[in-house]
Amino acid sequence: METSKINLETLRKKIDRLDSKILWLINQRAKISLAIGRLKAKARQAVYSPDRESKIISRLSKINNGPVSPASLSAIYREIMSSSLSLEKPLKISYLGPRATFTHLAALKKFGSSLEYVPANTISDVFINVEQDTADYGVVPVENSIEGAITHTLDMLADSPLNICAAVKLPVLHNLLSRYKKEQIKKVYSNPQVFGQCRLWLRMNLPQAELIEVSSTARAAEIAGREKYSACIASILAAQIYKLEILAKSIEDSKHNVTRFLVVGKDEVPPTGKDKTSAVFSAKDRVGALHDMLLPFKKYKINLTKIESRPSKKKAWDYYFFIDLEGHMQDKKVKKAFAELNRQATYLRILGSYPNID
Repeated sequence: METSKINLETLRKKIDRLDSKILWLINQRAKISLAIGRLKAKARQAVYSPDRESKIISRLSKINNGPVSPASLSAIYREIMSSSLSLEKPLKISYLGPRATFTHLAALKKFGSSLEYVPANTISDVFINVEQDTADYGVVPVENSIEGAITHTLDMLADSPLNICAAVKLPVLHNLLSRYKKEQIKKVYSNPQVFGQCRLWLRMNLPQAELIEVSSTARAAEIAGREKYSACIASILAAQIYKLEILAKSIEDSKHNVTRFLVVGKDEVPPTGKDKTSAVFSAKDRVGALHDMLLPFKKYKINLTKIESRPSKKKAWDYYFFIDLEGHMQDKKVKKAFAELNRQATYLRILGSYPNID
């Protein structure tokens, strides 16, 4: 017993010494980040560099021999880089709110906890906040693996001057939260999409409860926090903020529910070597027009990973086509393909190139 205690104390002293070294190194890194920030300010360059961030995580992942997992390594460096960003400039990040929504979680996953977050009531408001410099960057949902594209975001991308700077993927985990025991619950609050994604679980576990639709999971948590015999389906963060107990975790019917979010801003992102480019265009109203407009990508062997159509809202039966492709807008082949597409399109806008997270 005494030997075990000595060994434990010895190991803890080793950790204390390592922690002191880590702290010194973090502060040295922070000092260099401040110097970089001053150089960027003189050159009028953007403080946030998704390309550099992506390269750092990629390089460290390659040389990581464990036992720290890639996910843990990424989370640790997300906070280190978040702290550095806050020292260089106190960035503001707008997101589709209120607090504890999945978009809020995605923003935290991308930018860390050291920056200032500005909730917005609508996706349009997120874009407006960035366009009017109320925020430096915005985070909006663009696609869910079950529900499909977020059409409001696509419409805003078509009309906004902002660029896509980065992307974030977030597994959507739904949890039953309440101040009461499960058998006491008479009402469950959440948004309509969430109810659709938890239909089987609710039918089996809370068949007697009334399901009440509200605008967001965060709003549902707010109501459940003050209303008697009520519960909500929301995130773990919502449980912390609104002081609710977690009655059941991961109650979604599909375990492959993932939402993709975009970071929008005013700057273009340099190539990383592993990039994705998004664009929107409209086709002339003739037979085979869309087929012909996609041929340049086949010609230059560029992989299209997504195509989505939306009404342009400018003329009846006029459509926008949104595409994602592998490569950066500065790549020679991508440039040539877009040049050929532009000659045929009635409208073309490259929405941005950014690190590929797929």
